[in-house]
Amino acid sequence: MAVGTLTTIPVPAPRTINSRTASGAMLLAPFATLPLALAAGLIVAAGQALHLPNLATAALAIGAVALGSRGLHLDGLADTADGLGASYDRAKALDVMRRGDSGPTGVATLVLTLLVQVGALTDPYQAFAAVLIGRCTLSMACARGIPSARPEGLGATVAGSVPRTAALAIAVAAAALAT
Repeated sequence: MAVGTLTTIPVPAPRTINSRTASGAMLLAPFATLPLALAAGLIVAAGQALHLPNLATAALAIGAVALGSRGLHLDGLADTADGLGASYDRAKALDVMRRGDSGPTGVATLVLTLLVQVGALTDPYQAFAAVLIGRCTLSMACARGIPSARPEGLGATVAGSVPRTAALAIAVAAAALAT
């Protein structure tokens, strides 16, 4: 489930998606995206070896991760920004987030986020670590006690699926990767 959801790597779908499957997938999220992290790091390293501009290689690395993940993280970021910018009314915000389009808040958030990422990414290790840390954050967000935004959908399946001790261990690993 982790590899099939978080990457474009073709794998068989799980036979059953239940709380155990969801928990395993969210715990394995950082590991499932190791190929994307390696690709990003290799692209930045190759760009440096070829003396290409840092901005160009960073953009290529970020583009490779977006392509290799179907842009799932970017879509989620845009939806979240649009929902937060739509209203203080929960039902209206969830309705905005459910739509397939991105509004001005979502687009602006994506542009600014991608600009910061491209500007900050100058080292192969940073590229590798950034992908893994981002997926560690996904695992931590699924810790027990953190509810889903709505009662249906994939979010409801994975919400609360990671034991708190595992989420804490993942947070420590992410902090170690960040140094």
